[in-house]
Amino acid sequence: MSSSDIFIGETIGTAVLILLGGGVCAAVTLKRSKAQNAGWLAITFGWGFAVLTGAYLAGGVSGAHLNPAVTIGLAIEGGTKWSDVPLYLGSQLLGAMIGAVLVWITYYGQFQAHLTDPEILAEQPAEEGLVDQKTAPKAGPVLGIFSTGPEIRNAVQNLATEIIATVVLVLAILTQGLNDNGNGLGVLGAMATALVVVGIGLSLGGPTGYAINPVRDLGPRIVHALLPLPNKGGSDWSYAWIPVAGPLIGGAIAGGLYNIAFK
Repeated sequence: MSSSDIFIGETIGTAVLILLGGGVCAAVTLKRSKAQNAGWLAITFGWGFAVLTGAYLAGGVSGAHLNPAVTIGLAIEGGTKWSDVPLYLGSQLLGAMIGAVLVWITYYGQFQAHLTDPEILAEQPAEEGLVDQKTAPKAGPVLGIFSTGPEIRNAVQNLATEIIATVVLVLAILTQGLNDNGNGLGVLGAMATALVVVGIGLSLGGPTGYAINPVRDLGPRIVHALLPLPNKGGSDWSYAWIPVAGPLIGGAIAGGLYNIAFK
């Protein structure tokens, strides 16, 4: 496939992935949303459908990696040229940022209502301030819409959780090629991957919110830091390396395991 195919497919596919995935987080989190407090099941299935939609859109154009961990795993497995990896990763990051901006536009009124609500403001530490980013809380009240965060902040455990969950995801994608006489699952592959994402969310998502995709976390976190959201608090950059490093390590491990165990 051409460079333009990779750029267009990965940018659009990842943008839709983040729009729908971040959208369900916004729907469940924000006040004045009809889906507020819908819960973890809504979030996990919402992200599964987000993967399904993004993969269908981009599958015939770029192969629908939509995730640097998948790209790294496929490069190690041999299905993707290493020379194409930087373009895949850059396109995915751009798409993730576009998707996050679209979530903000879609829920603009809800963001404003939520972040100016006295009850929400009262939940923030008074001594830390809510506007000054240098003194704001590490994780602002809507950061979870844009990126992930741990329930228990333990770098070793959080990193291990992301690695394990990503190994499951990337191995599940790589082993699709073992079906149908080596030709993969075709359009059913997107459905299978979406269900794997739902399963990971339900079973392994509790500790960290299951980034399992570096740009899914990094791109929207950058957008959170840049958007003019009132009282948004901090973007928790001290944690941001874990949902980037963990999935990349997990993708590399999955690619190596595939070569050892399945080839």
